Amino acid sequence: MGGKNKQRTKGNVRPSSSGRAAELLAKERGTVPGFIGFGSSSDLGYVPAVQGAEEIDSLVDADFRMVLRKLSKRDVITKLKAMQEFGTMCKERETETVKGVLPYWSRIYCKISLDHDRRVREATQQAFEHLILKVKKNLAPHLKNLMGHWLIAQCDTYSPAASAATAAFEKAFPPSKQPEALVFCKDEILNVLQDHLLKETPNTLSDPQTVPEEEREAKFFRILTCSLLALKKLLCLLPSSENCLLEEKLKPLLSQNKFWKYGKHSNPQVRSAFFEVISALCQYAPESVKADASRACPAVLLSIDDSDAIVCPALWEAVLHVLATIEDCWIHVNVKKGVLPKLWILLQEGGRGLATIIYPNLLPFISKVPDDVIEPKLDFYRTFFTSMIQGMLTERATASRSECSAILSAFMECFRFTILQNGGEGGGIRIQEMLLNEQLIPLIDMVIKEPRLQNGPLFYEVADLLSSWETRTDSSSCEETTLTFQRMLSNFWDGLSKVCVVHVDVIDADEKALAAVSCLLQILQNPENKMKPSKRKAVKIRFSEEVEAGNSTENEKDVNLRSSNKPGTIFHAQDLSPLRKEPLEDLVCTLAELSIVYTGAQRSDQHLKFLSALLSSFASQRVFQVLLGSRNNIQEAVKPQYENPSLQFLYENVIDWLKEDWRKETDFLVDILYSVLHCCSSTTEKENILNGLTKMDLRWKILLQIIQKACSSSEKYSLVSCWLKGSVLGEKLVTLADDLCNSSLKTTVASVESFHSEEWALLSLVLSQLIKNESLIGEVYIKRIIDILQAALSKAKDLSEAGNSEASVSFICDIASNFFSSVKGCLLMPSSEDLLFTIFQLCAKSQNTTYLSDFLVNKLKHTWLCGLMPLAHQLGDMHKESTFLRRSAFWVKNQLQSTVMDIKSLQVLISAVSDLLTALLEADEVSAYILKDYIEWLTPSTSEWEKMRESLSTEWLKKPLLEGRLSMNCQISGTDLGLCVTDKLPSYLWTTALLSKVTLLILGKGVFESQDMERSKLESIIAEQLYALQWIEELANPSCLLLEFLHDLQAMNVSLEKLSVLSNIPCLLQILFNRSKENGKLWALTLAKLINAKNISRCEIKALFNTTERFFPLTEGTLHTLQNLSPFLLEEDKEDLVIQCTAKLMTCNKMELSETDGPFGYLAILNSCLSCGRIDCGELMPGILKIIMSWRHDYEDIFLFSCNLKEASSQLLGFNTEMIRFLSLLLKSPSSLLDSEWDFVMCSMLAWLETTSESQAVFSIALVQVFVCVSCDLATALSVWFQAVTSENTEKLPPNLLSEWQEFFSEGIHSLLLPLMVKITRDTKNASEISFQNSVLKSLGEALMFVSKDQLLNHKLPAKFVASQKTNLPDEVQTLLNTLSPLLLFRARSIQITVYHMLNKLMSDLPEFDNKDLRSYGDEEEELSLSPPAALMTILVTQEDLLENILECIPVGEFAVIQPLSEEFCLVLGYLLTWKLILTFFKAASSQLRALYSQYLRRTKSLNKLLYHLFRLMPENPAFPGSTAEFLNKDTKTYFTEGLNLDIKDTSMLSSEIPHLACSVYCMTLKDLPAMVRLWWNSCEKRVFSIVDKFTSKYVSNILSSQEISSVQTSTQLFNGMMVKARSATREVIATYSVDDIFIELIIQLPPNYPLGSIAVESGKRVGVAVQQWRNWMLQLSTYLTHQNGSIMEGLALWKNNVDKRFEGVEDCMICFSVIHGSNYSLPKKACRTCKKKFHSACLYKWFTSSNKSTCPLCRETFF
Repeated sequence: MGGKNKQRTKGNVRPSSSGRAAELLAKERGTVPGFIGFGSSSDLGYVPAVQGAEEIDSLVDADFRMVLRKLSKRDVITKLKAMQEFGTMCKERETETVKGVLPYWSRIYCKISLDHDRRVREATQQAFEHLILKVKKNLAPHLKNLMGHWLIAQCDTYSPAASAATAAFEKAFPPSKQPEALVFCKDEILNVLQDHLLKETPNTLSDPQTVPEEEREAKFFRILTCSLLALKKLLCLLPSSENCLLEEKLKPLLSQNKFWKYGKHSNPQVRSAFFEVISALCQYAPESVKADASRACPAVLLSIDDSDAIVCPALWEAVLHVLATIEDCWIHVNVKKGVLPKLWILLQEGGRGLATIIYPNLLPFISKVPDDVIEPKLDFYRTFFTSMIQGMLTERATASRSECSAILSAFMECFRFTILQNGGEGGGIRIQEMLLNEQLIPLIDMVIKEPRLQNGPLFYEVADLLSSWETRTDSSSCEETTLTFQRMLSNFWDGLSKVCVVHVDVIDADEKALAAVSCLLQILQNPENKMKPSKRKAVKIRFSEEVEAGNSTENEKDVNLRSSNKPGTIFHAQDLSPLRKEPLEDLVCTLAELSIVYTGAQRSDQHLKFLSALLSSFASQRVFQVLLGSRNNIQEAVKPQYENPSLQFLYENVIDWLKEDWRKETDFLVDILYSVLHCCSSTTEKENILNGLTKMDLRWKILLQIIQKACSSSEKYSLVSCWLKGSVLGEKLVTLADDLCNSSLKTTVASVESFHSEEWALLSLVLSQLIKNESLIGEVYIKRIIDILQAALSKAKDLSEAGNSEASVSFICDIASNFFSSVKGCLLMPSSEDLLFTIFQLCAKSQNTTYLSDFLVNKLKHTWLCGLMPLAHQLGDMHKESTFLRRSAFWVKNQLQSTVMDIKSLQVLISAVSDLLTALLEADEVSAYILKDYIEWLTPSTSEWEKMRESLSTEWLKKPLLEGRLSMNCQISGTDLGLCVTDKLPSYLWTTALLSKVTLLILGKGVFESQDMERSKLESIIAEQLYALQWIEELANPSCLLLEFLHDLQAMNVSLEKLSVLSNIPCLLQILFNRSKENGKLWALTLAKLINAKNISRCEIKALFNTTERFFPLTEGTLHTLQNLSPFLLEEDKEDLVIQCTAKLMTCNKMELSETDGPFGYLAILNSCLSCGRIDCGELMPGILKIIMSWRHDYEDIFLFSCNLKEASSQLLGFNTEMIRFLSLLLKSPSSLLDSEWDFVMCSMLAWLETTSESQAVFSIALVQVFVCVSCDLATALSVWFQAVTSENTEKLPPNLLSEWQEFFSEGIHSLLLPLMVKITRDTKNASEISFQNSVLKSLGEALMFVSKDQLLNHKLPAKFVASQKTNLPDEVQTLLNTLSPLLLFRARSIQITVYHMLNKLMSDLPEFDNKDLRSYGDEEEELSLSPPAALMTILVTQEDLLENILECIPVGEFAVIQPLSEEFCLVLGYLLTWKLILTFFKAASSQLRALYSQYLRRTKSLNKLLYHLFRLMPENPAFPGSTAEFLNKDTKTYFTEGLNLDIKDTSMLSSEIPHLACSVYCMTLKDLPAMVRLWWNSCEKRVFSIVDKFTSKYVSNILSSQEISSVQTSTQLFNGMMVKARSATREVIATYSVDDIFIELIIQLPPNYPLGSIAVESGKRVGVAVQQWRNWMLQLSTYLTHQNGSIMEGLALWKNNVDKRFEGVEDCMICFSVIHGSNYSLPKKACRTCKKKFHSACLYKWFTSSNKSTCPLCRETFF
């Protein structure tokens, strides 16, 4: 394995000797037996020891060995995953297996627990926990090796790692055993800690060669921090009995200067941990600290200015511990130079952002400073407090509320302490006076001036201070103390008075300063109720009586009133000490007197506000007397009118102030009013005052503020409660409501909003606010106000102009929503119900009717919902007393039946009703019978339903009549052209839509699950909706309005699927069956639709009628029911019906033939049953035919043969229609007919067609249309039958039948129908007539599709020629083209398809007429071109112009969606069909003609226009509908792989017809005109070029390449001397040409984007041909294939012809170097008289025109 010559591992410079290395290491340092490694700076490695390695190594499980090796890797992810795996293995493996790892774990743990990556450390502790839980006590022998690093890990700076280590420690030792474990290992722990703190460096902890310096230092600092914290933890956890021993152990550490230098370490975490250790030493090992006091004191006290946020808490804790532990600490530091200057700077800077940490420690700090240190005291305290004030004024402190509060609190604490410590005479008094006069009073003045400080705790602290001084004054037994504090109090009040007067006695006093003064006075008045501001995050606002008033939470806006200490609230001043009361009142009176002076003389608003604040807290007779007394000084004395000075002040001053209109702020005046009321003794006096104010012409704003303040305080409410309930205010508010509503409807929006918002707010407040569940004002006035609001809304909804009522409606909405949501039981008042009903009406009407803005509509809806919810909850058993539901239901029903609505109006109405119903359904208290009554009120009666159904247009009948689903023999009104109403929709649709939405909501909630009667009413509504949906479905051309309505129904989820899912199908089926039997028509179709949609079984249908006898005698209802049930009946029931009807046919007389309960009805049933198939009626059908033939013999006049239907009755039309349908069905039967029967069928068919041809004038009648359609269908059925006859079947037919058909009957059909089609299209004037006659045109067109080419050429159409039209066609062909080609522009798809099919039969023969005349063009004419059929090209030009207008705005490459059967659809369809005809014509032409036609198309640029249009009409992904392949493969169906079936009646693929047709045309164009497409592609702009290339390569090229290769392989064309073969796999064609000794092989390679790319012509073998000649021939073939519009075989034939001519001696044209011209295929004939060289005429023409010379290209002589 280990040869000497083998390649060594990278970095291994010497041959390995593991034995020697292990021996040396074992000598150098001891290791755990069985596991050795390198030093602490090396990575771990799992290496078994040399001696006994095999035995020890075998103890470790193989998986553990692998994990331990992974742990030695340097990669972090590897170690992390390995440690996680180790923890999992410890958890899952057996205990004995895990125990084998323990000898190796301690070394691994000690190393990896210090890893630099925190995730690894966390995973290590988690794994250690799993190990402990597994091995438990077996860890004990290894504990001493682990404990040091374990304790360090518990102090990890990464919290999750520390928590994991602590959790592992707690799992290993219960709390009681933890100190013992530490005692057991304390020596090892201290050794580890001392090593880390004294010996280790960044380079010893990490390898300098592999670990970056930054990482090494970070790890070192972290380990230092953790070691210091571990030392603190050890001191804290060890029992006190171990302290003495521990102090001895700590001496080596504390004796080292390195340890004490950690207090100045650059890393803040290390410094913080160091100070924490000092604090712990002071607590648990004080003697050690005292012994090293000379080091400890400077290390701590001289760091007092450390301003790091991490260090500061630990530092100040250490400072206080040192001061407490070391009594003589100050002798070890220079206080004057080393400590106090740092402290002053720190205080002056406001704690440098750490005030909340530093300042709470100042009081204990100065309390520990001895007197001898702070001498002189006066200067010390002056400096101390001055520095604090300076610090408070710093920007950082004032910007932070918490910082400012901490400084102020510390200031006051230290102030109080200093006052108490410095009592007595002499110096103490001076200190006290200095503190009061120079510190506290200026501080108060400063706070009053500075708004940012006013919210601090100073005023509360001052109140506390005064309380303490007053207490000491009153309770002290020492006279000296009493006098001292009396003096202090006196000085304080004197100083405070001066400060307050200074701020008040100014003209332009600062409003904020005045507010601060009033706030201070209020706090001083109520020291017991002070509320100190707490931390911001703890600030919460809640009503104090929320819990107690739990029972009153029913109403969200019910106000719980309480007293407040905010300005503006009247306080009950507590019994104050005389020491405070007298000076405080004196100060208040002084300030009030100053304020009233400035208010009167200077009209100072700020002084008036200040006076209001004073009166709010100090309302007393004395204060008001002082205010009145000041009046005597400034004006003549007025004899008092009132004994109460407060009333005198009110009437002399306050009322005048209230009347001043210029004042914007009046709330403080209202506060003064409440202060006056507070001083009034009787309730009557208060009420009289307020009534007098109410009668005055004051602003409404003042009344609003009076009531608002009453609602905010219980005390204020008690002052005005009688006035609020009184009649004076009530009448005033009623008048206000009336004035507002009347003026708002007349004034403009801007004026209403600016002048009336306060008045509306007042109304809203008195209506919605509750006090103790009672309204503010009397209920009678509330009812009157609501009536006024309702009347105003009623007027607003009838206004015709938008905007005038905007503001009033908005305000009323606000008031109503507040009222509805606030006042419980408000909707029990009739006036409230009227208001809610009016709002409902506005919500349920469209904006087109109400002229309300979107904002207002949303607001009304919100208000309506606010009223709806309490209504739903309050109904219960009282619904019969509530008139709202009945009135709203009747109003909605009336709206539906009598109002002309649009779709928007319906949506709004349905939304309103849905909201109402949803609220009722969601309210648990509402019972089912409330809903039952509401539905009953909303639903029309039976007669109303019938009347609405009769109003529906009967236009729908045409479609089922034409399809044979219904048969009728009576006159039908409303189905002709002029009776279809499209400008509005019938009320029946509105009603069913709304009721269906209501039904869906109710059924969705399952309300009437067990109530059959109510459920049946809902099923009747569903039946009406299905009837409405069926009516829409049966309309052939529904209006845009109707389609929009249908779309909205689907959006509302009202559909057959949804309704049938929620309905009771058997019940619904029975309802529809009964109505169908009774009324027939649309009910029968609705029944069939439901059966088909729900796939109802035949047995369930059988259960509806039990036996077919119940349908007889036939009525219109039973007939229609049977016709629509026939596809779903059991086979035996169908056979019974057929037999019964056949039997009844045999017994009818002439009078009964056209009756419903006669042959007409029986034939209709027979036709319905027979058309379903699966019935064996082979013997019955000939019999029925014989019956019909007998009628022909006996009652000839009932057959409408060769007559005009103008006078025909509806009964005969219906009867003949059913006979014709029977004959059509007869042709599908396999039974053989006799000769006479064939004669009857064909002669009848032709006679009926003659009738059709003569009756065009009455085609507008529905039954005539049906007759015409079925007559044409019979002709089509005969054509199909005879077309399907084979030679085998001919023998079974009567002789001469086929010849008669071909020579007479078929000719007769088309000689009648072709002129009829031309006549109909000529007489049709507008699009509505086309739509109306579309069914006739479909049947007519389908019959004409069977016309033969000969019949077309022998047509009998009148001659039609166009002047100046160049043509080589015979007259009859030109007439046919001129007649039919314009019909490609006709606005009916059926005509366009029919014309296309007829013309397509002629296109292949038309080029022959041009070919005969080709010689007339000769060689003399240059640049020849020839137009395809002129009639088609004329139509094409018209189509191009129209199509350009439609598609010009759509970029090439984007798919244009064409709506089926629209005007654009018909135009595009005709355009593409025209091109298909042209391409068919082009393909049938010879090569010479194709060249001429191509030249014409190039000149007109028609092909370029086509290609641009095609790339707007072809989809980006032309996948065939129904194809499931997401990605293109050879099996994917596309429009290019699937054939196009242009069927007239099959419209299932109508939506994809244009894209499919466009793809078909593009494919034909590429196939038949490849050169022209290639030319166009190369001239396209870059974007279009790329789009065309990608699309063609992806979808078309493979198909065309395969077709081209296949055509070569299957070609029967033979070449003399040339053999052609193809290779489909490589898309190659190989042509081998040989003549005599010459042999040529050419390889033609088709490109991937064929035919857009150039076809490559490569050289194969060649023998006997010169190189130049060979190149010329290859170039010729390449040119032919690139520029000719034909196949490869045609190109090869042209090339061979050219080569043959060359070998025959014909010289090349010296211009194109080809014998045969590439375009006109002519030989060189024009010879130069000088050089005798011959040229092609076309080449010479190009030469002359391009060079502007008439000289020979070779000899340069004049060519003539």
